[in-house]
Amino acid sequence: MNRSWTLASSVAGAVVVALDGTALTVAQPSLHRELHATFAEVQWTSTAYLVAVASLLVFAGRLGDRYGQRRVFGLGMLGFGAASVGIGLAPGVGWVIGLRAVQGVFGALLQPATLGMLRAAYPSDRLASPLAVRTGAIGLAAAAGPLVGGALVTGLGWRAVFFVNVLPALAFGLPALLRPEPGPAPAPTPSARQSLDLPGAALLAVALAGLVYAVTARPVSGTGLALSLLAAALLVRHERRAASPLLPPEVIGSRAVGAALGILVAVSASLFGTLFLATYVLQRRLGLDPFHSALCSLPLAVLMVLSAALCPALLRQCGARLTTAGATALLVLGVLVLSGATATVALGCGFALLGAGFGTVMVAATQVIVRRAEVTVAGVAGGLQQTALNVGPAVGVAGATALLAGGTGPALLALAAVAALALPAARALPGPSAITTPPPAPAAPALPGPTAITTPPAPAPDDPVPASGPAAR
Repeated sequence: MNRSWTLASSVAGAVVVALDGTALTVAQPSLHRELHATFAEVQWTSTAYLVAVASLLVFAGRLGDRYGQRRVFGLGMLGFGAASVGIGLAPGVGWVIGLRAVQGVFGALLQPATLGMLRAAYPSDRLASPLAVRTGAIGLAAAAGPLVGGALVTGLGWRAVFFVNVLPALAFGLPALLRPEPGPAPAPTPSARQSLDLPGAALLAVALAGLVYAVTARPVSGTGLALSLLAAALLVRHERRAASPLLPPEVIGSRAVGAALGILVAVSASLFGTLFLATYVLQRRLGLDPFHSALCSLPLAVLMVLSAALCPALLRQCGARLTTAGATALLVLGVLVLSGATATVALGCGFALLGAGFGTVMVAATQVIVRRAEVTVAGVAGGLQQTALNVGPAVGVAGATALLAGGTGPALLALAAVAALALPAARALPGPSAITTPPPAPAAPALPGPTAITTPPAPAPDDPVPASGPAAR
């Protein structure tokens, strides 16, 4: 797999998920009317996907590390496309909900692989540029999703929103499965099968599914939170004793990786909670229709794309620490501007600051997470990054909903404080010397065991906002 094809595949996978999520927001009212669904059932068309994808992302990344990122990516793309066809042909809302959960399973397979493939194809010190391209594409997809979805729903009906996933699924999924995986395939020995850590995967899935369900339920589910906390406690106990834990110590034990994950949760919670509240500011307080509301928020997508493109240069000059801290400050300022804005110019400036801050943070933090992981655990690192970008928005929207009764102004101030929590965490990120100098390669053991994975010395050739939380990762 050459690098150009790897980057195109990574971008395609991320864009398909982004477009699907944002376009669904536009399609839900039409789906509601045509299928005679209740509001709770319509909400579950989003919740079912979120619960499935968030609970399986890390384990899916482990599967990619074990069986090959390209193979898992191809399976995820084709499965995502097949589930989309099923949803487009569904006779009732129950089928839509069930198939959205299936779609979430395949979405979980493809998302970590989009990052794992990049880690395998590019040297660690050159990851920022492909990650910037991927992030910029996500920004474009998030901006285009409502427009594409609106056009499809108006002209062809809500089912067309799902059929558009078929062509990219075939175009990128089939080649990924048909081309041989670079390098020798690991032998399916019993010890390798045990290394998947199925008990740990089950406990993590329950913990994440319980958390996402709890915060997306209306009202917040105390039972879901309790179940999530219990599963998380059992997971910690299990992982400490497991011979081959699902969460490798070299990944989660890194102070920089932990800080980067926390930063992504905080800034994505603040961003998506702010976007949820901005809908009320634009349409209720200011009386704008949905189209003009979308125009006001357009600077967010534009600046997200531009900031992602500039981020690699910032990382080389300033390092992840200063770059992330400065971008987080821009995002906090954007939320503060929106909390008191009433004029169109002020609103546009607020959205532009949000886009500039989030686009930069996403590239910088993701670069830290993926770069510091060895190629053999890149899928798990990608799964953790994707999990942060699913949990954060779900928590942010839930928090914004709870705070809405007190007014949008105070609620936005609270969300600005949430984003500000990322500022002290940025101190744990590396400086410019750590970004520009690749980490030393670990010495190869003299006598590798039967399950050792051979890594070539050279790079292998080769995240709906109000309704469902994260639109694109």
